[in-house]
Amino acid sequence: MLTKQLIPVLALVAGLGAAPVMATVDANSVVRTYVDIAQATFEDALIAAHNLELSVDQLIATPNEVSLAAARAAWRAARVPYQQTEVFRFGNPEVDAWEGRLNSWPLDEGLIDYVDADSYGEESDENPYYGANIIANPRLKVGGRVIDAGTIDKALIADTLNEIDGIESNVARGYHAIEFLLWGQDLNDTGPGAGNRPGSDFDPKHCTGGHCDRRAAYLKAATALLIDDLAEMSAAWSAGGAIRARIDAAEPRTTLAAMLTGMGSLSYGELAGERMKLGLMLHDPEEEHDCFSDNTHWSHFYDVRGMRNVYLGHYRRIDGRNVGGASLSDLVAASAAQADADMRARLDTSNARFQALVDAAERGESYDQLIGAGNKDGNAIVRAAIDALLDQAKAIEGVIAALDLDAIQFEGSDSLDSPDKVGN
Repeated sequence: MLTKQLIPVLALVAGLGAAPVMATVDANSVVRTYVDIAQATFEDALIAAHNLELSVDQLIATPNEVSLAAARAAWRAARVPYQQTEVFRFGNPEVDAWEGRLNSWPLDEGLIDYVDADSYGEESDENPYYGANIIANPRLKVGGRVIDAGTIDKALIADTLNEIDGIESNVARGYHAIEFLLWGQDLNDTGPGAGNRPGSDFDPKHCTGGHCDRRAAYLKAATALLIDDLAEMSAAWSAGGAIRARIDAAEPRTTLAAMLTGMGSLSYGELAGERMKLGLMLHDPEEEHDCFSDNTHWSHFYDVRGMRNVYLGHYRRIDGRNVGGASLSDLVAASAAQADADMRARLDTSNARFQALVDAAERGESYDQLIGAGNKDGNAIVRAAIDALLDQAKAIEGVIAALDLDAIQFEGSDSLDSPDKVGN
């Protein structure tokens, strides 16, 4: 069993002509690295959210284009550590249950604020709250239900509005609700440009869009909720926290399986499938992950970085400090060098393919343009990134076999597993 087994790994002593000596790595040390990286990454996400809150406060205090740009930059920066936490989701049920509070998408943004009726429409057969516009309506009656939204606060957003009537697209909280408030709708379809909300939408004295004080209140409350949620998860991974305690008490092989479940499910069904292949098949910018800000290329890139962090046992914090230690790679290399080499190669390929997405966006062609119908070259860049993730998922299966773990079922996606169902 891997609980007590020490597996030899070759390590080079520093210095010219030094002979290799034997170091050891065991499953317990790999698990410790995993937990330490998770704690540091969630803590960074919390720190970045506090920075976002400072920028939001400045926007509300001095609403103009400069303060709005600063808040948008802080939102983008907050996505960097958060996306690297997503690899901890599928192997840890507490994270998977919690994740919907922060990163649910796509959302019917007309629930929250004004929208362009020509592009958005005025109603939906599936969602009676499709155009509720809580910011404009302190009191609202939908069907037989009366909503008192006179005070916009965390309780209204979390307990009343979010997923109201069990409808998943009624996303009232989290990163994407905040994103919508900062950018507004992206009305450019698959053309260039992101959302273009003016700073005056938050200025009660020179208000555009109406109800600027309520819009500011919503943005402030949603940001505070984000901090609450991240504080909860950061604490759960810290010393004395519930998740760390569970993992400390578990058989290490169970956690190794959880690590690979997180990597495999994010690589295959979630990122390759739901977030990428589906939008590419439909050529639909509404399926873009960060659809208001055109930040999708970076969110995908840091999802891939998060998987790399877990396998290689290394995370670089937002303040430049490094967190790391014994890794899955060390463990696999000791007994199945080829499986480790394959996994590292697939991680390198994924990193390069997603760097190509970033490079395209930096040249002015954002993700929604890349997936547009008729964009042969852009579609090929996205398809190559998807293919890299699928190959990566196969390499993860090779790692699972090398560690002699029970077979793991990764999250799937109709876009990959049953493409004939997509759009029907």
